[in-house]
Amino acid sequence: MHTGACIIVWWGMVNKKTAFITGIAGQDGAYLAELLLDKGYEVHGLLRWDSYVDQRDGAGRLFDLDIVSEISLHMGDLTDAQSLTGIIKKIRPSEIYNLAALSQVGVSFDVPASTLDINVKGTLAVLEAVRLLDMVETTRIYQASSSEMFGCAPAPQNENTPMQPCSPYGASKLAAYWLARTYRDAYGLYAANGILFNHESPLRGEDFVTRKITRAVAKIYEGSGEPLILGNLDSVRDWGHARDYVRGMWMMLQQDEAQDFVLATGQSKTVREFVEKAFAHIDIEIEWRGFGVRQVGCDAKNDRVLVRINENLFRPKEVNYLLGDASKAREILGWHSSYDFNALVAEMVDEDIDLLQENTSLKDDGKCRKVG
Repeated sequence: MHTGACIIVWWGMVNKKTAFITGIAGQDGAYLAELLLDKGYEVHGLLRWDSYVDQRDGAGRLFDLDIVSEISLHMGDLTDAQSLTGIIKKIRPSEIYNLAALSQVGVSFDVPASTLDINVKGTLAVLEAVRLLDMVETTRIYQASSSEMFGCAPAPQNENTPMQPCSPYGASKLAAYWLARTYRDAYGLYAANGILFNHESPLRGEDFVTRKITRAVAKIYEGSGEPLILGNLDSVRDWGHARDYVRGMWMMLQQDEAQDFVLATGQSKTVREFVEKAFAHIDIEIEWRGFGVRQVGCDAKNDRVLVRINENLFRPKEVNYLLGDASKAREILGWHSSYDFNALVAEMVDEDIDLLQENTSLKDDGKCRKVG
């Protein structure tokens, strides 16, 4: 009887998959970790060693999803190949999801060298680690590519669309994309590129335009007198929900052969429309008045200015129209987006209102509370 019990445990340990997620503290990393835990994976994640004094600050999204205690976190640096190789050697994951990146497109114009260093050198470190550790036959790699690689290419964009990046970020992601393909062809690595169009959620960072909008709308709902300040209102994006997209990441690594896939909703909206939907969710109709950078968005009921434009927020080179064609993912993976645009915006606004009210409540009563 004792022998039989040991055999059952042993087989359970062998069959359990291990995943390593770089960028686990980000929006996608947190949702992906949650998904993989639900599927029975042992999950490891990389946190930058110099990013946070308090782990709760660094892994806040993992705390928000109440999964941090189920994850093994490793302090390191994606651009330190020796450090990264040591972590991968210790974990020996069956799946690696390389999500870590300098991902703000606007910021990439300010720090182009850092953008390429992190996004390209970091990807190379992951690929080389798997090759040098003789893990080619046992480890599958997901490389987070981006719709920003398409840049100015005509819409709709799919896996065969010529790529014309318009930012250091887009260029860095395109270089990493080709590194993954090169290692796949040259060394037989299972390396799949996920070319994801914009995907958002309540976990999105506040430095991204969608979360900037929903945070401002929530503050106005709570009585703020400060207007929302934005750049180009006419940029067109294909927006989906991050939960749908991390599911697609996992599906890509379950195929017999590594391939590259576009994930997108196939529906495009302008930043202006995102603003209108967000305000409509709190029963405010936005009426646009004026032209160009002097245009303002007003509350149609009382003429209060709620949206202003700041030309300093325009990028040096704009990507005006991104619209994805995910036909390949639908046909081969069986993937589809389950959230529509209105539901996504509503969820983000509601969560930001709840967050503001919760924070206000904590400040008002002056009481100490246990965290966690």
